[in-house]
Amino acid sequence: MERDKRLPLTETVYYILLSVIEPAHGYLIMQKVEELSGGQVRMAAGTLYGATENLIKLKFIQQVASEDSRRKVYGITEKGLEMLRLDRDRMQHMINVTAKLIT
Repeated sequence: MERDKRLPLTETVYYILLSVIEPAHGYLIMQKVEELSGGQVRMAAGTLYGATENLIKLKFIQQVASEDSRRKVYGITEKGLEMLRLDRDRMQHMINVTAKLIT
C-alpha cells in the first residue's frame, strides 16, 4: 500500500490535531500542545494561526460554533482523525522494527 503523501505529519501538526479532538480555541490549543509534548513543542500565536489555516484548507480541522464570539474554536474532522491514525500506525511500525533490531 502506498503511503499518503501528507505523511509524516510534522510534530507540531500532530500535536495540534490531538489538541482539537475536543474543540478548543487558539490559546488552549497552544497550552495543550505544550502539555502533550512534555514541553518539547511551544508555539507562538503566529505559528498557530498559519497552521490552523493550513489544516482547515486540508480539511483536517474545522471551525466549530462557540458561545464566545471573540474566539475561534476548532475541532478535528474525520479526515484529521484518519491522518492521526495513519501517522500513529506509521510510527508504531518504526518502533516495532527498531525494537526487534536494537535490544
